[in-house]
Amino acid sequence: MSDLYLPGLENIVASETSISYLDVEKEEIVIRGYDLMELAVQVTFLDVAVLLLDGILPDGGARAALQASIISAYGLPQNVRAILHLLPEHTDAMDVLRTGISALASFDEELDDRSPAANRRKAIRLLAKVPQIVAYGHRALTKQPFIEPDRSLSYTANFLYMLTGKVPSPLEESIFDQSLIVYSEHEMPNSTFTARVIASTQSDLYGALVGAVSSLKGTLHGGANEAVMAMLLEAGSEEAMEPLILSKLAKRERIMGFGHRVYMKRPDPRALLMKDALALLAAHLNQPDLYHMCVRGEEVMRREKGLHPNLDYYAAPVYYLLGIPISLFTPVFLAARTLGISAHVMEQHANNRLFRPRVRYTGPRDLHPPVVEDDLGSEEEEEG
Repeated sequence: MSDLYLPGLENIVASETSISYLDVEKEEIVIRGYDLMELAVQVTFLDVAVLLLDGILPDGGARAALQASIISAYGLPQNVRAILHLLPEHTDAMDVLRTGISALASFDEELDDRSPAANRRKAIRLLAKVPQIVAYGHRALTKQPFIEPDRSLSYTANFLYMLTGKVPSPLEESIFDQSLIVYSEHEMPNSTFTARVIASTQSDLYGALVGAVSSLKGTLHGGANEAVMAMLLEAGSEEAMEPLILSKLAKRERIMGFGHRVYMKRPDPRALLMKDALALLAAHLNQPDLYHMCVRGEEVMRREKGLHPNLDYYAAPVYYLLGIPISLFTPVFLAARTLGISAHVMEQHANNRLFRPRVRYTGPRDLHPPVVEDDLGSEEEEEG
């Protein structure tokens, strides 16, 4: 057995995949051969969905077919809605999502079919229903009436409509669509790895996705976008950003939205895209202050720590200006990542090997339990 050990599996290759790759040297996120940044500005989320699930960029007909399949899968079972209503008001939105997906699994008649065709159909149903769980769950907790899907809207516009209660403008729809694309797939982060480990046991797609939700709930993986927005609201102005960040650094507090396990000291290309999107949206809504606050924060962190912003840093204010409740930032992330996770589970099931790593043992050896004399045996020996 190899003695190689790297904490956190740092730079350990755990799987072969044809889905995506982070080329740090070229600062490129490869999605089935395409640059994710080019995809985000030239195609739609549904195009990327076909690419990830089927391996090819679709023509208009294939895109329309996927849209029709998703629309036909809209709607949550009444019992799932009832479960969401039963959750306490203080329930974390990611726990709502985890519970909703787990409950939904019981209503899928193909749950235990691991074939590629069945997995693809389940992925489409999840793409239809996970956004509804995000939106419905929030409204259940806040005692608001559910917003039913609007089948006349695009997939992206309908998702945003269910989250905010208003039909987005073309610019808002486009920017939200870009955010879904850049959140959709990112090689092998903890949540995707978790899903693949679960899938490697031949567990089902829903179970793998529930595991991914649990992983993403952890503050070292998801939640950074919400923390970023909390910091921006705490600062309140461009002038207050620098002293706030410096104060947090002096207290050794972690500034969320900066740095990345893979990119390290290099820029996250997704953050650059969302930075441009924030500038457009802030100008469109005549709220430039939020953009300038973020730029000031970026400058301070680069100067003080040599760190670049990651996707969450600029996605957070984008979602805020789009009217998405802050508690739903991470669930929206998962709703988009449902696409990439589904592709990974399909790939794992199609060419499976059970994950079963070993450990480097650091405990004691050669210990023995104390010898306890048998009382009955002792008496017999004395009598003899």
